[in-house]
Amino acid sequence: MKLKMLLALLIAVFLAAPVTVQAGHEAGHTVNVVRVVSPGGITAWLVSDHINPIINMRFAFKGGSATDPDGKAGLAKMVSGLLDEGAGDMDSQSFQRALEDLSVGLGFSAGRDIFRGSLKTLSENKDQAFELLRLALTKPRFDDVPVKRVRGQIFAELRSESENPNGVAGRAMSRELFPNHPYGRPVDGTKETIKAITVDDLRAFARQRLARDNLVIGVVGDIGADELARRLDETFLSLPATSLPISVKDIQPNSTGRTKVIEMAIPQSAIVFAQRGLKRDDPDFYTAFVLNHILGSGGFTSRLYEEIREKRGLAYSIGSYLYPLRHAGLIQGYGGTANKRVRETLDVLKQQWRDMAETGASAEELADAKTYLVGSYPLRFTSTGGIASILVSMQLEKLGIDFLDRRNKLIEAVSLEDVNKLAKKLLDADNMVVVVVGSPEGVTSTP
Repeated sequence: MKLKMLLALLIAVFLAAPVTVQAGHEAGHTVNVVRVVSPGGITAWLVSDHINPIINMRFAFKGGSATDPDGKAGLAKMVSGLLDEGAGDMDSQSFQRALEDLSVGLGFSAGRDIFRGSLKTLSENKDQAFELLRLALTKPRFDDVPVKRVRGQIFAELRSESENPNGVAGRAMSRELFPNHPYGRPVDGTKETIKAITVDDLRAFARQRLARDNLVIGVVGDIGADELARRLDETFLSLPATSLPISVKDIQPNSTGRTKVIEMAIPQSAIVFAQRGLKRDDPDFYTAFVLNHILGSGGFTSRLYEEIREKRGLAYSIGSYLYPLRHAGLIQGYGGTANKRVRETLDVLKQQWRDMAETGASAEELADAKTYLVGSYPLRFTSTGGIASILVSMQLEKLGIDFLDRRNKLIEAVSLEDVNKLAKKLLDADNMVVVVVGSPEGVTSTP
């Protein structure tokens, strides 16, 4: 185990070599995160970096697809595909041409809890870039031609996903875990719900969700605090002051030990498994983070990889991860194996879950996990866009502006007693939900 962990860490450090800005004093250089407040009261976290003439901004609005109205699942997704398809006096072609001519990267995406955006521009084009962003957010057009085209693109994506076993498994898992809750609906919607979305729905989403009171911003690059403060007002001040309140309720996943098999004529099955987990603000989150690294997310040093793939050659892929949502927490995982080996793979998976709950991790496993999680942390700081995204996440999760200096200490503080106590309390193989898409031999759906 030591050799494998060392190899994994060396690979991580090698890949992280181009880093010019890193987190924490221990990493070699300190990221100087500055809280910038505009005259109009808009807040952003900034890391100034004048080495390259590039500005990278990430921003997010609280409230994603979980806020889609009943019968209109996929609304947030559809808006994310249309905000840069014409704004103000510029139609879709004019707007896209301006982005291309200026080499401006502008994009939007919708998740379950968050609606995200990004802007990347050369410093010399920042005036036009920030203006294009302002127009996209405050004066989207939603013209008939791009609406029809984006709707067609989503239909095509839905058709493709219906033939992808991993996509089918993921959707089915959401339905199993969160029946009668917005988390049970697909972020991309369905053909019926996408067809039902009107231009008035698109405009209502933009008006109700894209507001200053639920906005967080992270900026990295060739810009100072004074200038950023001015740009914040120029770009975001004309957004509505307040958003529609989010009415999504907290929920415990329906983790009841059910197995669901969805037949698909393919040579290997896709497996998704899940159980209840922790939300991001849980006091035991970092303990769970270390625990899961040992169990399933530690690449070829994890127990699942060691026991399922390396020792027995059962699965082509296997792993687990923490999935903290705003209103629920999950431990989720994935696997892929030949149809005739699904039963054995699931047996070994659940046995590893039970072993960790009953006997816990070893001192060596804990030391290896900490070494990797601390030593590989610079990988997250290999680009200005990546750092800007981290700044946004830090604000969304209320981690504090000094989190980059504290993060590794939080990992180091996790004790073996903490890990094993949480494993016994949290891991529950008997109530793990499993979805298998394929033609698995000896595995059937349970009630």
